[in-house]
Amino acid sequence: MRTQVGIIGAGPAGLFLSHLLHLRGIDSVVLETRTRDQIESTIRAGVLEQGTMDLLTQTGVGERMKAEGALHHGFELAFEGKRRRIDLTDLTGQAITVYAQHEVIKDLVAARVAAGAELRFGVSDTSVHGIDTDKPSIRYCHEGAEHELQCDFVIGCDGSQGVSRQAIPQALRKDFERVYPFGWFGILCEGPPSSDELIYARHERGFALISTRSPNVQRMYFQCDPKDSVDNWSDDRIWAELHARADSDEGHKIIDGKIFQKNIVGMRSFVSTTMQYGRLFLAGDAAHIVPPTGAKGLNLAVADVNVLSKALDAFYKENRTDLLDRYSETALKRIWRAEHFSYWMTSMLHRIEGASPFEQQLQVAELEYVTTSRTAATVLAENYVGAAGAQMQVNL
Repeated sequence: MRTQVGIIGAGPAGLFLSHLLHLRGIDSVVLETRTRDQIESTIRAGVLEQGTMDLLTQTGVGERMKAEGALHHGFELAFEGKRRRIDLTDLTGQAITVYAQHEVIKDLVAARVAAGAELRFGVSDTSVHGIDTDKPSIRYCHEGAEHELQCDFVIGCDGSQGVSRQAIPQALRKDFERVYPFGWFGILCEGPPSSDELIYARHERGFALISTRSPNVQRMYFQCDPKDSVDNWSDDRIWAELHARADSDEGHKIIDGKIFQKNIVGMRSFVSTTMQYGRLFLAGDAAHIVPPTGAKGLNLAVADVNVLSKALDAFYKENRTDLLDRYSETALKRIWRAEHFSYWMTSMLHRIEGASPFEQQLQVAELEYVTTSRTAATVLAENYVGAAGAQMQVNL
């Protein structure tokens, strides 16, 4: 088989890139190790920046997001027994939508299937070849047979554990990483929302996040030891911990519900500044990871492939390579901004093991500042809605 662009990975980055390329008249094939059911049912967080919302809408895949997603014009910071609201729309003129990542994936898969796209799920033994030539290829197994996909470009959207980044010679890769000594204990529960907007809570016992998935399903997290086990946490113990961290002295209380999913996720920051090598380009989690505190992961993936689709369009329509040559440089400006914001939010809101009482009071002082100074609140809001990064336009 031959195509113009071979895409490894059917997460948000790979599927949205395939969608954007289709709109530009560029052929692609998407290869994915998981089944369609697996990628559409794996529940993950989804806070969409204004630019991501606009891009999904402009490209025809935002209808369900607008109908079913929760549009939020602000969020609350909870600390020292009180809650203070960051008014995103007042400060920036923009907003965010809470819409789970697997729902975005469903919309993108449906759009690609409707367009007759070549999506191959359940592939194995994927490997990349000839990326330092103008005739790269991807070899893989599908339904018991070996295949080779010949293409002009290979785009690695296969996450942090995928084969794409490993195909770049180790001597040429420059990676940066920070592993945090804490994780998030996450639950999904049945019940009404505890708040109209997200609540980010800093407490001496640790961080907590009160989020939502739908009018009847809620998502909540609290800081924990990443080596802990969900088996150590009964439902009663979980609710006691969440109430201790997120209830306010002003009478605001979170609402208990029937817990039907528990998990623990580790937290790290990672950037591979070598996002391209020959005819191979990395996008999304294959190139960078952010802690979820800043809600940037999906948005960075969308921003990457938007830049990449424009560069590929210039190559095919104008025989230009300058945008492809500058892909890493262009993408990394936004990536490092998002990395810093996510690091800042994480450092400001989490309990840092070994922190002195002095350092703990500095966290409180910073939260006081960002919730009482309009200038400081604007900096936070601009970064949260994505206004501090490059604005995303399709320009088809």
